[in-house]
Amino acid sequence: MSTPDPTDARFADVGRLVVRCPDRPGIVAVLSGLMAEVGANITDSQQHSSDPSGGTFTLRLEFVLADLAGRRPGLEQRLTALAAEWGMAWRLTEAIHRPRLAVFVSRTDHALQELIYRVRAGDLRAEIACIVSNHRDLEPVAVGAGIPFHHVPVTSDTKAEAEAAALEIVSDVDLVVLARYMQIVSPDFCARFPERLINIHHSFLPAFVGANPYRAAHDRGVKLIGATAHYVTAELDAGPIIEQEVARVDHRATVEDMRRVGRYVERQVLAQAVTWHVEDRVIVDGEKTIVFA
Repeated sequence: MSTPDPTDARFADVGRLVVRCPDRPGIVAVLSGLMAEVGANITDSQQHSSDPSGGTFTLRLEFVLADLAGRRPGLEQRLTALAAEWGMAWRLTEAIHRPRLAVFVSRTDHALQELIYRVRAGDLRAEIACIVSNHRDLEPVAVGAGIPFHHVPVTSDTKAEAEAAALEIVSDVDLVVLARYMQIVSPDFCARFPERLINIHHSFLPAFVGANPYRAAHDRGVKLIGATAHYVTAELDAGPIIEQEVARVDHRATVEDMRRVGRYVERQVLAQAVTWHVEDRVIVDGEKTIVFA
């Protein structure tokens, strides 16, 4: 579903390999040996073991291999054989492909604007395939960026129908991003995008819930404003966390000051999480993540 970018030759033969398997001696040697045998040059390698005695080993490799697209079937065949021997789960991607994103929004544009900017600047190697919203407020933003906009209104009586319509629109995307989309998606929606659905919310939860968390935080004299980007699961706001950040405020901060700081933190955290996902740097490990940043 991702699209190749023939204009950027820097990524033409760059591959990424992510491997997870039971930890035991020799894994790095056998994988680096495979890369050497096929003529690949490893340019980046990061690894993590949950426990060197019986834990899970995770490895991310970036490599350059001439004619990667043509030689990929042979490399995958070799990896399949290794996987059977070592109990590996693996995925292989080509950096030249830009994943297709669907961005869901409501009325605020700060997180969406950051994603659009990073795509245009080349900092986020992805394509925003469409913008879906339950309001029309951000349609001019989509039009100005040349991105298809889909208005899917949601009411308590039409929520199921609206979600079905939205799922039809985004059926062929690689990742769905909830960029301040003020609707709760159903467990069925989550199941359609396992580990491919990212949300951003303020980090006051669960202390300051409800419609006006910044007012509640202000009234309690909060000193840190934060944001959390996470994968969405059927359990509300409990999916594996990808990225978090905070900014300090003091007693002089008004409610609007806190909202302003919150918007800044949210846009940075969400864009960073999406970038790491697109670059195959995030591996879900149960209820948490491994992030090879």
